[in-house]
Amino acid sequence: MNAPRQAAPPAAPESSDARLGSGAMFDAISNRYDLVNRIVSLGLDQGWRKKTVASLALQAGDHVLDLATGTADLAIAIAESNLEVTVEGSDPSEGMLCVGKTKLAQHAIAHRVTLVTGDAMAIDRDDASFDAVTMSFGIRNVPDRPRALAEIFRVLRPGGRLAILELSEPRRGPLAGLARLHVHTIVPTVGSWLSGAREYRYLEKSIAAFPPADTFADLVRAAGFVDVEARALTLGVVHLYVGRKPRAAQA
Repeated sequence: MNAPRQAAPPAAPESSDARLGSGAMFDAISNRYDLVNRIVSLGLDQGWRKKTVASLALQAGDHVLDLATGTADLAIAIAESNLEVTVEGSDPSEGMLCVGKTKLAQHAIAHRVTLVTGDAMAIDRDDASFDAVTMSFGIRNVPDRPRALAEIFRVLRPGGRLAILELSEPRRGPLAGLARLHVHTIVPTVGSWLSGAREYRYLEKSIAAFPPADTFADLVRAAGFVDVEARALTLGVVHLYVGRKPRAAQA
């Protein structure tokens, strides 16, 4: 619903920032989201998703939950990777899901992908329901990340795999300065041209505020996951975090 958002800015002080990153914010930019993603990532986002799918080592019959599915790019890629895999995509933004459903209707795998409204911090599914859980460019927007990771751990079957793809701000290396320029200047500028300045300024700030890769990997371990890795992609502008739920329950 866009009307409440349009009424808020005139009287809104700093507290209005709490809305940024919410489902309502993504409702407002849903129609341009895919286009902006392709442009600001230089088209590399599709390759990042392929690496995310590959990290899952899916088997026929696996059931996958894609949190923060947005317009369903990753959910579609997962379903296309194996003809017998089923995917449930969950997102708090009805606008993003609407775009995703339109895209799905054009794919032969549509019958194996279900899109539902949902919250990563309160997953409305039974324990041990999924063989794998993914999230691309969404954990950064979750207010309580430990809670979301605990929920993911809960709904994964023993031995199930986790793959989280997230933007990051390179802090070292010869091209780190160039990458930061891209995040702080190019992303918000292009985003504001094509969508909304406020929303893409939020993107810039949220990337800078996200913890370093090692710190977030430790958070994943603290949730109970094992074999946790933080894999840097494209000079560290993105990291792929992978982990596994132990086969035997840990006390």
